[in-house]
Amino acid sequence: MKFLDLEPIARVAGTVKMPGSKSISNRVLLLAALSRGETRVVDLLDAEDTQVMLEALVRLGVRIERRPDGSALVHGVGGQFPVKSAELHLGNAGTAFRPLAAVLALAGGEYVLSGTPRMHKRPIGDLVDALRRLGAAIEYSGKEGFPPLAIRAGRIRRGANVRVRGDVSSQYLSALLMALPLADSAASVEVEGELVSKPYVEITVNLMRRFGVGVAQEGWSSFVVPRASYSTPGEIHVEGDASSASYFLAAGAISGLSGGGPVRVEGVGRASIQGDVRFAEVLERMGAAISMGENWIESSAGREARARGKLAPIDADFNHIPDAAMTAAVAALFAEGPSTLRNIANWRVKETDRLRAVATELRKLGAEVEQGADSLRVTPPARLRPATIDTYDDHRMAMSFSLAALGGIRVRINDPACVGKTFPEYFDVLAGISRWAAA
Repeated sequence: MKFLDLEPIARVAGTVKMPGSKSISNRVLLLAALSRGETRVVDLLDAEDTQVMLEALVRLGVRIERRPDGSALVHGVGGQFPVKSAELHLGNAGTAFRPLAAVLALAGGEYVLSGTPRMHKRPIGDLVDALRRLGAAIEYSGKEGFPPLAIRAGRIRRGANVRVRGDVSSQYLSALLMALPLADSAASVEVEGELVSKPYVEITVNLMRRFGVGVAQEGWSSFVVPRASYSTPGEIHVEGDASSASYFLAAGAISGLSGGGPVRVEGVGRASIQGDVRFAEVLERMGAAISMGENWIESSAGREARARGKLAPIDADFNHIPDAAMTAAVAALFAEGPSTLRNIANWRVKETDRLRAVATELRKLGAEVEQGADSLRVTPPARLRPATIDTYDDHRMAMSFSLAALGGIRVRINDPACVGKTFPEYFDVLAGISRWAAA
């Protein structure tokens, strides 16, 4: 399907069970593969990015059994992949490419890692530099500092102290932390600059602990990985995706302005290890009424927002939740004044240059947008304009901009299939809780 036309949505209300978290799913698959023993992974995300990781692990000699109930049984290899030479195509999955690059650099084999044209434009030089300091042998097959990569068996130093930049992508640090137990000696990592997306590193450290490796840290600048081997927890449950939950929570708040809502998401809640659950706090600042349990969150419009018929504008730092920040940018279209999203420079190295892409598509809808080096200021129009939204092969562009249909306009989403990266059923699920104005 080249495009999908969304009719104006009059209201949304209902309950949505979230698919598994991409960030947790791919970390768990890798750690389970590196562990001793078998791990049953429950509620694993079934989408393009996890399929990329599954296929890569199988090509590396890991036996993985998919079960009818959606779970997967991963037979761990105990830290040593049986296959010592392979070419892996990893699509545009950063949660697969960066960790696998780090792990394979310490695995004592020869590997070629490539991806889509967009992945070959996403920087990886800071991670490669850190791995080379450990003794890894990595060469660029194309442009310096970017994939594809050719990895050979290096001479890994014992007791290494390595530095990595933290201000481009937290995936560099997460990749190093997950790989270092393969170095067979304690190692430390120093972070240069401000670490972005800290909650994603928290996910990494939390999951490593559940697989038997405790990481010591001093704030967000220093981490020590002990000499330890991964061991299976036996069974592990993948939370619902908090980033994907943001679209439905925002929809509940926006629809509540005109009597719709509430919308409840299940599978993620107060007990979540994901930072994007804090998007609920952003919605509260915008006037949403939020309630939360251990495994669910519910959203509608608060009393004052309903009385105004508008959300409140915000001025906020989104460094900690960059993915959910895209949802906030579209929700800002329904505010009563300008909103400013700050500290989002790392949008530029995601699936697309999201700063440019979000600004471009918001303008199509009638918003005035001021784009800074690491910020967006969004002034909503008096009335939204119908628009054709380009998605740039970026799943989050498609999902976040679908919310514009709640503004009483028809929205055409180009390349809607791009949501297959993390949420293949997204548009069906949205339709399931929507009442269309055209009907």
